[in-house]
Amino acid sequence: MMLALQLSHFSAAAIFALFASIVFGITQRNNSREMLRYGAYCFAVFIVGMFAAGWIMWIIHH
Repeated sequence: MMLALQLSHFSAAAIFALFASIVFGITQRNNSREMLRYGAYCFAVFIVGMFAAGWIMWIIHH
């Protein structure tokens, strides 16, 4: 029995943003509080960028 995980483009990008933000937070800051804040900031920037890119692509397409 093989299970297949099917993700939408949004959920795949959100999962990528989550893991990339975790790595950025851990590797770019020194203490736990700064790591958490920077990781959350990076995640927010990824999500906002994802929506902005989606709107830009929609505008170009129409």
